[in-house]
Amino acid sequence: MRQGYRVIDSDTHVTPSIEHLMLYADKELRERREELTPHVRVTKPTPGRGHPTEPYGVVRVNPYPYNRVAGHKDTDDPATRGAGARGALEGRVRNLAIKPIADGIQHGNATGRLENMDVEGVDINVLIPGTWAPGSTALDLSLALAMYRAYHRYMDDYCSADPRRLKGLLLAPCADPQAAAAMIREHADREWLAAVWPVLPEGLPADDPGNEPVWQAMDEADLPIIHHSFFYEAPYFPGYRDIWGNVAVARTAAHVWGAQRLISYVMISGMLDRYPNLRVACVETGHGWLPNWIIRLTSQIDYVKGAIPKDLKHTPMEYVRMGRVFCAIEQHEGPEMTKAVNDLLGDGVLMYASDFPHPECTYPESTDRVLAWEPVLGAAAMGKLMGDNAARYLRLLSDPWSDQQEPAIAGARAD
Repeated sequence: MRQGYRVIDSDTHVTPSIEHLMLYADKELRERREELTPHVRVTKPTPGRGHPTEPYGVVRVNPYPYNRVAGHKDTDDPATRGAGARGALEGRVRNLAIKPIADGIQHGNATGRLENMDVEGVDINVLIPGTWAPGSTALDLSLALAMYRAYHRYMDDYCSADPRRLKGLLLAPCADPQAAAAMIREHADREWLAAVWPVLPEGLPADDPGNEPVWQAMDEADLPIIHHSFFYEAPYFPGYRDIWGNVAVARTAAHVWGAQRLISYVMISGMLDRYPNLRVACVETGHGWLPNWIIRLTSQIDYVKGAIPKDLKHTPMEYVRMGRVFCAIEQHEGPEMTKAVNDLLGDGVLMYASDFPHPECTYPESTDRVLAWEPVLGAAAMGKLMGDNAARYLRLLSDPWSDQQEPAIAGARAD
């Protein structure tokens, strides 16, 4: 806790490297390891960002380069194109962390992560994998499924350091809804499992009727949808080819637009009516856009006839105020923007997030910087922002505050 508030960080990251992921590979993935080789980019670690001390490999599936400097002609750098090319942010962002982050916590060092969490007063980290997770939708489906199985074993092991505090998500491949539903049911009792990321291949709408087995399995397990935006790997973001090649504009547009599209179809398709336990959140998207989008979408489905099911029970605004839609903050948007969102949508929507341990986090000051907003937001809204809203959104089988705790689930590597 921090200053009397429970703290859940709803957007934190693990990578893990391909070397570490392969520790949890089953027989199929081990036998097909060479198929990933063209997509692996060896990365030299930057000290203090939670990576190993030696170079490590990450899977990059045809990242889109975004090389154009605003006001200039585009340039074609072969090193930024094709399988295994560098990511669009590599070497382009400034590390905002105030102090170094423990080595290896994005890979295998869960103990170091817990120590860093103690420094900031964070009770729970929600762990989200890197860009390879959505990027794998461009690989052979059976290979992607093997990678997901390895990742879930990795989560079993990593979170076993303290599954009350380390919570993860399940990667549900919507390219094979039956397999995704089976994965959800297989892992439904995992103490670490708090949300599901429905991994949608390019061109597949979230509300496609074929995805119903996924939502059914999630509803049975009381697991919510989480959407984390990435922008430079498959399945890419809507309109990525029309952004005119600039990385700053691409990142500004991608995170917001991806979230807007996802939550829109979840709300207006009737999914929330059919599955009463389902709820949805977007992270790493900012939050200031949300009221405008909800108000506009509510207006448009009334104005434009024939766009929604006739039996849709509620408007987007009503779903938000019912506690079915959540959104993680980005700290640069500040207290005034945050208060405006609360004023328009209610104070039960927003969740604390830091992007730890990515360069955008301000470790070890992230928590305290948001707590400093209390004079603007008020104590009650601050409590909801820092932890209470996330606790309602996530499926928490255990937490660090309860007197009675379930025993930790031991991690297990593949045979």
